[in-house]
Amino acid sequence: MRVKKELSVGFLFDDTLDSNDGVAQYVKTVGAWLSAQGYNVIYLVGQTKLRSWRDAPIYSLAKNQTVTFNGNRVSTPWPASKRNIKAVLAKHQIDVLHVQVPFSPFFAGRVINLVDRNTAVVGTFHIYPAGPVARFGTRLLKLLCIGSLKRFLVVLSVSPAAAEFAAWAFGLRTIASSNVVELDRYAAAAGGKLRQKKIVFLGRLVPRKGAEELLRAFMLLKANVPTASLVIAGDGPQRTKLEAIVKENGLQSSVRLPGFISEDDKPDLLAGAAIACFPSLHGESFGIVLIEAMAAGAGVVLGGANPGYKTVLGGRPETLVDPKNTRQFAKRLEKFLTDAQLAAQIHSWQQSHVKRYDINEVGPSLVKVYYQAIAKQRPLGDN
Repeated sequence: MRVKKELSVGFLFDDTLDSNDGVAQYVKTVGAWLSAQGYNVIYLVGQTKLRSWRDAPIYSLAKNQTVTFNGNRVSTPWPASKRNIKAVLAKHQIDVLHVQVPFSPFFAGRVINLVDRNTAVVGTFHIYPAGPVARFGTRLLKLLCIGSLKRFLVVLSVSPAAAEFAAWAFGLRTIASSNVVELDRYAAAAGGKLRQKKIVFLGRLVPRKGAEELLRAFMLLKANVPTASLVIAGDGPQRTKLEAIVKENGLQSSVRLPGFISEDDKPDLLAGAAIACFPSLHGESFGIVLIEAMAAGAGVVLGGANPGYKTVLGGRPETLVDPKNTRQFAKRLEKFLTDAQLAAQIHSWQQSHVKRYDINEVGPSLVKVYYQAIAKQRPLGDN
């Protein structure tokens, strides 16, 4: 039987862990790694069907309402029961409460205010605004959470873009960190044989993710590279429109929309791409899907030239595209499908670059942050 280490970490997240969207994936990946290292982990989250994750308990402590914010569907909590929160906190002695920021005053804010005074509170700031509504909405949220924010000893940010917004909207000085990926989980898919001239998109089919822009660039690409194929994987409100464009232009033989892709099937889908393309227009703080595609061994990973994606791909600017410039976008796709030497160079750089985001590299630095926060919260002799 594995012996648990003394450090106990509670992950606090307003949204659900039933999804694998960016922040949920961060929580699951970091939490699973800590559990595998022998640390005690619990999850205090909004409305979630899952009851455990990698042998660690999940406490669903709020009823949530799905809303649209920052170009995404998010699940925001109704006011949570203080009695239920206190019962969970009494059951577990948490050394570190790791909060996903921004957060709601109706759930996460209540947990922060109720947690034991010896618990060190740290945060990770995750978002970058998609527009003025998100910018000022987040700034207003700060006013509602100002009391809870006083408990934070350290706040990390997943990218320079997120750090800039955290300072503007919440007045937070953050420490640079990053999002993470489990390289080991993608290892079996990486190195597989690439399908010739295959382009893969994976994500929610909403306007800001750029799937329509990719499809229109692909239509131009076909004139010069007739053997090219495109997979637009994922689901969302734009799917019907995309399917109609495919049918209207007679692209059924070269464009496929398979719908939702499970986590188990994701690595193989990405590994089979000559180009894994994510032309998001705005509102990205980082881009987990970019490092997932690299980890899976996709030939070349391209992304939209937004601030978050520049964090990951900025070292090779030719892998960033303006999705709205359809002709230039099509030319960039053509270049990577036909210039084998350039594609190989980019692939080699990306395979090396992605290692910096491996949870086995990032995890120990997070543990160091936890212990530093505990030392600040509990000075020597204060137990």
